[in-house]
Amino acid sequence: MKRFLKISLVSVLCIAALLAVGITLTIGWRPILGPRSRPLTNRVFERTPERWARGKYIVENEAACADCHSPHEWTKHDAPIPLGMEGAGQDFASLKGLPGTVVAPNLTPDPETGTGTWSDDALARAIREGIGHDGRALFPMMPYEGYRHLPDEDLASIIVFLRSLPPVRNPLPKTAIIFPLKYLMRSTPEPITDPVPPPDISDPVKRGVFLVTISGCRDCHTPVDHGNPIPNMDMSGGQIFEGPWGRVVSANLTPDPSGIPYYNEILFLQAIRTGYVGQRPLNQIMPWRHYGGMTDEDLKAIFAYLKTLKPVHNLAG
Repeated sequence: MKRFLKISLVSVLCIAALLAVGITLTIGWRPILGPRSRPLTNRVFERTPERWARGKYIVENEAACADCHSPHEWTKHDAPIPLGMEGAGQDFASLKGLPGTVVAPNLTPDPETGTGTWSDDALARAIREGIGHDGRALFPMMPYEGYRHLPDEDLASIIVFLRSLPPVRNPLPKTAIIFPLKYLMRSTPEPITDPVPPPDISDPVKRGVFLVTISGCRDCHTPVDHGNPIPNMDMSGGQIFEGPWGRVVSANLTPDPSGIPYYNEILFLQAIRTGYVGQRPLNQIMPWRHYGGMTDEDLKAIFAYLKTLKPVHNLAG
């Protein structure tokens, strides 16, 4: 009997060791232990007119935060935000193919349904590090991996502007991601504990690299497989977005003949400003109405960077 118990104990320990090694070498321990996160601080960002103006530009145009975090009239070409609902959140139930219920929360300072009870640092951690005010990992549809590159002053400006929005009471369901993704996505967030300096935007292409990252162009214009970008297909289009706007395939933005080699700077600015390429309308799921508010300098920098992309043949869109 003692021999049997000893053999059983050794077997259990061996299985446990193999399981531990398997977890370490595959998914890692974060899905079990929870996401990496840092403790919140009591820092408060000083409200200044300069920060408010810069934050407004980032939220409404450069990063187009208002596009995801506001409801829209999707049947119209510019998909306008209903009056008084900017930043009030959006339920993506109409976007097909999502792994569960995905909701962009109400960012207005309403104390019951918005961010009125969140600290400045809770907002900062959510934006750049992917950790919600309640400590959960945010679904990576929120492009915090790109926002990690926001310099500290831009982050402060965003929060100053969000705090200035009129409070809107807008009850929304909570995001609920299906198993096993709701655990696997815990591996994505990474704490930021060091200062993030301003980017190098000393020439148009470098400026364009930063803007494309913050604007999340790759999130829609790079094909994916099970949520991961397909290698060597950067910005070549092919993602499908189906909802009240119809069925749309994102365009190939590379200079390949299957992409946009015929674009020049004038046509690019016209498309982003008006939502039309010549007489052809861009679908309203493309947030041109937000990006169109960017300065000429910023839009020209984005185009300068797009022209440097490796041509990728992909008959998409």
